[in-house]
Amino acid sequence: MTKPTRMRGLGRVLAFSSIAALTLSGLTACSGNSSAAGETSGPITYWASNQGSSISQDEKVLGESIKRFTAETGIEVELEVIPWGDLYNRILTAVSSGEGPDVLNIGNTWASTLQASGAFVPWEGEALEAVGGAERFVPAAFSTGGVEGQAPTSLPLYSMAYSLYYNTKMFDEAGISKAPTTWDEFVSDAKKLTKDTDSDGKVDQYGFALAGQRVSNNAHAAFILGMQNGGELYTSDGKPDFTNDGVVAGVNDWVQLMGEEGVVSKSNAEINDGSVLPGEMVSGNTAMFFDQAPGKSLKAADFKDYAVAPIPLKDGDATGIAATQSLVAGINVSVFENSDQKDSAIEFVGHLVSDDEQKKLNAAYTSIPSVSAAFEDAAFETQEMNIKKDILANNAAPMPLYPTEGQMESLVGEAIAKLFAQIAQGDEVSEEDVRKALENAQKQMPAS
Repeated sequence: MTKPTRMRGLGRVLAFSSIAALTLSGLTACSGNSSAAGETSGPITYWASNQGSSISQDEKVLGESIKRFTAETGIEVELEVIPWGDLYNRILTAVSSGEGPDVLNIGNTWASTLQASGAFVPWEGEALEAVGGAERFVPAAFSTGGVEGQAPTSLPLYSMAYSLYYNTKMFDEAGISKAPTTWDEFVSDAKKLTKDTDSDGKVDQYGFALAGQRVSNNAHAAFILGMQNGGELYTSDGKPDFTNDGVVAGVNDWVQLMGEEGVVSKSNAEINDGSVLPGEMVSGNTAMFFDQAPGKSLKAADFKDYAVAPIPLKDGDATGIAATQSLVAGINVSVFENSDQKDSAIEFVGHLVSDDEQKKLNAAYTSIPSVSAAFEDAAFETQEMNIKKDILANNAAPMPLYPTEGQMESLVGEAIAKLFAQIAQGDEVSEEDVRKALENAQKQMPAS
């Protein structure tokens, strides 16, 4: 398979954003420690995204990292771990009000939208030198920091790729000897794995699980499966194009897993947190799901009957964009431009992206380091990590890095969520219904 084009993105976006219209002129000082004489010496504040199996795990992992930083520099850090469902809106409020943290994590597909606000430090000149320079980072990861051709306003922290996770015990019981490699094989296997295991006349094991109300996951599926069907969400000049045949076919493939194919429980239409999907496998409710880095949750549950494979392709011999199996996914880190402790904030970011911390943090979160020295470390040469590295190198493409990307993910993801809700209520959804839903989403988008 050949490498998909335009390798420069990572990603998640959760909510509608008109943030591109904001400018620094409307902001006040961040973190409440402003001083006319210059930087203050109080603690810096850090909003971290929920990466672990629980908020408490994040507090433990990041708390240990912060202790190492404080011991070395004397700089204290106040940590708040924010659930993904809340983080984007919290950031929007912080940008518009100026009352936010010094340092924060962002989903990397938010990078271009947030960059347009002018609210974050550009990583160039002295700021970039302070973290060791661009050459330290894996190029594909570094290029997700903002719009191509501009100084990035975020740095890659954790890299990830979507993969297929499947229950090996259920596969053996169903007589399935290997992971599916094509979409047809995937649907066929999912049907074999959808069954009534206790003979009460009701299906209690499904072939596949998804988070039907998870807006970002739905948008990612539209992107990946749209590409596999030859369609892209934007034209080459940056205009929304949700209704081309490829995107419509990809979204239809996704929603029909619950609809015509019947391999997804209708109860999944209510799930709005993708982190519950590993639990669906552990509890025996499902045999397969797509995810970025669920290993931490499976490990926390002491669950070992699983394996990892690339997401199946529509065409097993696909090349170019049709060979897309993931977006280049991950989490970035930014510093507010109007932080009154900018130097300390940049120093803390330098700590987070240092070789040693990259190894420790990504090992804890079963993600992939974004700096080359840690990326190549033997600790990240496991079968699962090697599969993900290969996907990122050869079969991953960027989410569109345009300022309206946040709006796109929200509108497309919500449109798909409504289609799942219709199916759960007993309605049939046709490909034409999918097209109309995407047409409605596109009508709400800016022209470019």
